[in-house]
Amino acid sequence: MVTIQVCVGSSCFLRGAPDVIKAFETVIERCAPSQVELKGTFCQESCTKGVTVRINEKVFTAVTPKDVPGLFREQVIPMLCHGESQNKEGK
Repeated sequence: MVTIQVCVGSSCFLRGAPDVIKAFETVIERCAPSQVELKGTFCQESCTKGVTVRINEKVFTAVTPKDVPGLFREQVIPMLCHGESQNKEGK
């Protein structure tokens, strides 16, 4: 199981977190509905860097809806294929 956490704190929310969440929901439903857990979180300590997303232990900032398919393809799919657990740091 891969966990994706999208910050929904006030700064990220205003910078587009709801749209990023919708984009992740779409790609998860299409590609891996039972293998990915999507969560909203509060402050990830990167408020000035745009919407912050954590995929397992990796942090990505300034994420936009357009970035989501690439992040999913480049980060999530390899984790699913290699069976990385939620507690292991991705490489």
